[in-house]
Amino acid sequence: MQRTEDPREAGMRRGRVTITQLSEALGLNKSTVSRALNGYADISEGTRLRVRRRAESMGYRPLSHAQAIRTGRVQALGLVIQIGDHDSQRPFLADFLAGISATASAEGWTLTVATADSEADAVRTMEQLVEDRKADGFILPRTLSRDARVALLRERGVPFVMFGRTAEPEGCAWFDVLGEDAMRDAVVHLAGLGHRRIAFVNGGARYNYSRVRLEGYRAGLACAGLEEDPALIRGGALRTEEGARETRALLSLAAPPTAVVFAIDHAALGLYRVCAERGLAVGRDLSVISYDGVPDGAYAEPPLSSFTVDTRAAGQRLARLLIARIRGAAPETLRETAPAAFADRGSAGPPRHTSAALAARLSQTS
Repeated sequence: MQRTEDPREAGMRRGRVTITQLSEALGLNKSTVSRALNGYADISEGTRLRVRRRAESMGYRPLSHAQAIRTGRVQALGLVIQIGDHDSQRPFLADFLAGISATASAEGWTLTVATADSEADAVRTMEQLVEDRKADGFILPRTLSRDARVALLRERGVPFVMFGRTAEPEGCAWFDVLGEDAMRDAVVHLAGLGHRRIAFVNGGARYNYSRVRLEGYRAGLACAGLEEDPALIRGGALRTEEGARETRALLSLAAPPTAVVFAIDHAALGLYRVCAERGLAVGRDLSVISYDGVPDGAYAEPPLSSFTVDTRAAGQRLARLLIARIRGAAPETLRETAPAAFADRGSAGPPRHTSAALAARLSQTS
């Protein structure tokens, strides 16, 4: 049935709709309408939805400067991207931003994005955004075990939500994907295929994800009944060339691994490069499982088996959590995690050789 437009709404389209007109159309007082639009907890969800829908149908838009004076907020979420970081140019960074923006827009908020060249520059940029009142709170991607951004925002009393966790959780809210579970499951999967020498190549030591993914690898060994060999644990591989470097080091061992778990897809692609150099078939002579689900991995031969992350959904969830934090929710109530999804694409299979047989073959091609 076609909806008949309220004459008051039609007339209001000729000029800017005021909160007084909106409250009259709803039959609610201005205070209730204002609190509903600003997400106060004392207003029921049903009333908030009713007010928001009528505001949308009437074309109501709050005056940003008046709203800032009234609430002390500019209705903006902040995000500082460190362009010197190893994954700042990832193709699915666009999905992450789209997820944040869509949720912010649906709530009547905006997203303020800035870039920085380094960690120190990121801290200075955030401080300037706070001083200039360009953001009410921040989403912090790629958290560090000891994070200067967290220290700044704690000191200034500015709300924040982390995409990741930290070694110092006090006062922190977060959304994170359980990379430690992915690493554990990767080891268990490879052990189930028959691998007994399973190596692990980690990312940068300063990132908190490296700490938890190493824990996951060790948990996987324990689950599979395999002993940990320190010689099979490598680190510092963030890019393809670094992954190749660590793969060469592992294959030079007297007892090389028949499978490798990587903390980062881009580093895992370095294993493909080394296998091509040494005449090894990925997934048969040397198996690999990684984490991130970068598009490049799907085009490798065979495609890289990886634990994938829905970055758009992560952006959406982080925006919701940050808005709730800005509105006063305690950070301890805003801690969420989600599993990664395993995409088994063919780079991990039963071992063709034992470790000793692989070492003998490698000695012939070195």
